[in-house]
Amino acid sequence: MRSREMSERCWQGALRPVGGGREAWKRPLVMEDFGVVRGRQGVCGCCGALRPRYKRLVDNIFPEDPEDGLVKTNMEKLTFYALSAPEKLDRIGAYLSERLIRDVSRHRYGYVCIAMEALDQLLMACHCQSINLFVESFLKMVAKLLESEKPNLQILGTNSFVKFANIEEDTPSYHRSYDFFVSRFSEMCHSSHDDLEIRTKIRMSGIKGLQGVVRKTVNDELQANIWDPQHMDKIVPSLLFNLQHVEEAESRSPSPLQATEKEKESPTELAERCLRELLGRAAYGNIKNAITPVLIHLDNHSLWEPKIFATRCFRIIMYSIQPQHSHLVIQQLLGHLDANSKSAATVRAGIVEVLSEAAVIAASGSVGPTVLEVFNTLLRQLRLSIDYALTGSYNCITGVSTKIIKEHEERMFQEAVIKTIGSFASTLPTYQQSEVMAFIMNKVPLPSSQQSIEAGKAGENRNRLTQIMLLKSLLQVSVGFQCSNMLTALPSAFLDRLLSAALMEDAEIRLFVLEILISFIDRHDNRQKFSTISTISDISVLKLKVEKCSRQDTVFMKKHSQQLFRHIYLICKEESNIQAHYEALYSMLVLISIELANEEVVVDLIRLVLAVQEIAQINEDNLTAYNRCALFALGAAYLNLISQLITVPTFCQHIHEVIQMRQKEAPYLLPEDVFVERPRLSKSLDRLGPEVFFWQSKISEVLGGSGYNADRLSTPYVPQLTDEDRLSKRKSIGETISLQVEVESRNSPEREQRAPAEEITYETLKKAIDSVAVEEQERERRRQVVEKFQKAPFEEIAAHCGARATLLQSKLNQIFEITIRPPPSPSGTITAAYGQPQNHSIPVYEMKFPDLCVY
Repeated sequence: MRSREMSERCWQGALRPVGGGREAWKRPLVMEDFGVVRGRQGVCGCCGALRPRYKRLVDNIFPEDPEDGLVKTNMEKLTFYALSAPEKLDRIGAYLSERLIRDVSRHRYGYVCIAMEALDQLLMACHCQSINLFVESFLKMVAKLLESEKPNLQILGTNSFVKFANIEEDTPSYHRSYDFFVSRFSEMCHSSHDDLEIRTKIRMSGIKGLQGVVRKTVNDELQANIWDPQHMDKIVPSLLFNLQHVEEAESRSPSPLQATEKEKESPTELAERCLRELLGRAAYGNIKNAITPVLIHLDNHSLWEPKIFATRCFRIIMYSIQPQHSHLVIQQLLGHLDANSKSAATVRAGIVEVLSEAAVIAASGSVGPTVLEVFNTLLRQLRLSIDYALTGSYNCITGVSTKIIKEHEERMFQEAVIKTIGSFASTLPTYQQSEVMAFIMNKVPLPSSQQSIEAGKAGENRNRLTQIMLLKSLLQVSVGFQCSNMLTALPSAFLDRLLSAALMEDAEIRLFVLEILISFIDRHDNRQKFSTISTISDISVLKLKVEKCSRQDTVFMKKHSQQLFRHIYLICKEESNIQAHYEALYSMLVLISIELANEEVVVDLIRLVLAVQEIAQINEDNLTAYNRCALFALGAAYLNLISQLITVPTFCQHIHEVIQMRQKEAPYLLPEDVFVERPRLSKSLDRLGPEVFFWQSKISEVLGGSGYNADRLSTPYVPQLTDEDRLSKRKSIGETISLQVEVESRNSPEREQRAPAEEITYETLKKAIDSVAVEEQERERRRQVVEKFQKAPFEEIAAHCGARATLLQSKLNQIFEITIRPPPSPSGTITAAYGQPQNHSIPVYEMKFPDLCVY
């Protein structure tokens, strides 16, 4: 009862119902006793005694004049209270939010700043279980500021959000959403405010806000997934938009560490740092969602054609992502190239050049497990481009297209694809490079392959362009290929197809084949030291790096030397050869001598060059004067170099004498007069004296006296004719088989196993020669034997050759007996030069011997 009376008297103004002691009831009332306080703009009424303590503490942090700033002592009391009673934190946040919203609506921006400062301090100080509810109020206030049209409020809200983003919360949040902030910050990144300075500040705030969202959400699985396409489609284009607005972007370093302080304050530099941070946090499954918006942005804004910005973007991407994820970016670029297969050539060329840049930056082997698929895509695009250029339409079937195709643009795209193939291959290990080269070679349409060749003029043009482009691609790969083992570098199947292309009538294709072979053989970078053909008097000035031929290289030359020499010989006979062909042939001969030669190979090379001299001397193929002079000059240059390499004084003397004689009598037979811009030629090549030629008998004599195989040297080189020549529509060279190939084809023991009791008589040989059917069978058998000896391992051949040594000796005795005492010839005898009768026997090189005739 007493309490009720006191309450009534209080409201009637008699006594104050609060205070300390009994005397307080007798004191007159004042305005403050009713909760009427003097506010910042006047007087507001409320019952102070009934207000919660947290509200009083919040009110006390606001000064009467907002310019005085936050009341620090009262802020410390509020912070202490929040830490002591964390369950009140959400109410404090809600009340601060209420006050801030009211101040924003009343344009009291000074108190808005104070409220946000208080919020920031509370956030930094309080990490408790109930902070999540406080954060909801905080985000509500930040959103209110971001919705404002005032740039200063937007920047203020962004700065508070960035501070919040750097806080590591102790408890996860299951229901928090950042969709609004992603959208709003992205919008700020595209600000178009009239004032340049304000526009720059707003854009930078937007970028910082996006960076804060990424930091807050990227490592928390319970937060909203920032890698979802709905978020990436806003974040990435916003960053790229700010990256675009920079002068001389292509000249700047991709690393932000080298940027000036002024650049670091620009939206461009800030966007680059944010993009790098975003990509650096991307896991394996998120790379696609991060790269797809980049591709779309470049498409929508036509940024592939200048390709400067696109290249810069992907440099940033490749340097920022984890190295093991590089192949994912490359695969996406390849897929995008396929999707734009009917776009303009400039767009496709831009994508391909970006691919090339990405491949260079990527770590070795980063193309991933589908290496051949990458090259298959590039080769498919190359073939499509050829079809576009020939048909003039992106629709090769109907020929109807609404776009005009420019041939020079397609050619530019083709060159970009070839460059990219080389860039990709340079990042691969050696074994994968070999696979890639075999893959490309199998795509080349050849007459001797199972691949169909299109007929008609259009088909021939398509085939030729395809062959040239693929061989260009192969050359790009082979230039960066380094392998010490030629057996591994040039396997039989690959070499057979490559040399088949060397027999094509097209001069450009032949030149590509020679350049590819040179790039394989030149393992010590000697090619550039003798790029021009000359008869230099002292080759020591060239500083050639010569090493002893390895065992593997020796095995390679035993298998493939005659095949290589045969193609060199045939290429020399082509009338369409130009100076580049002769320079490539010279390089080929010299590199074989330096890299792959032993004593036997050197002898065969000399015989080959002498046979080439004979081509020019006899001129059965009706070569032009330039071709004949070029062949003479080629032989002189090579023999001059090889004579100095093997250092046999009598050999060097003979070569030097012939060269000196040519300088006096026929300078047009030397490279210094032939391989120049205006060659000096002579039409009287058929009346040359014997002193200007290199003679096989003389070379055989001088080298035979120094330990070289004189018998082999004295045997003229004659290449073997194969089915390959007929399929490639070559000129017939006769069906004479060279002694070396014939010797190798006879070393097979299987022949003896098939016919161990074969009787070798004159009648047997005569019947074999006269029978056409038997001759065809014999030719087929020879082809099989030669193929076996070209492709079988050396150890297997050696084992077969030594299988029946005793039987071999008996067969040899029979052969020698027949050779020495042949049966009488039906024609009787002829008189030799010195008047002695001589039996007319069959020459040894025309006789057919059994398989085991030579060991």
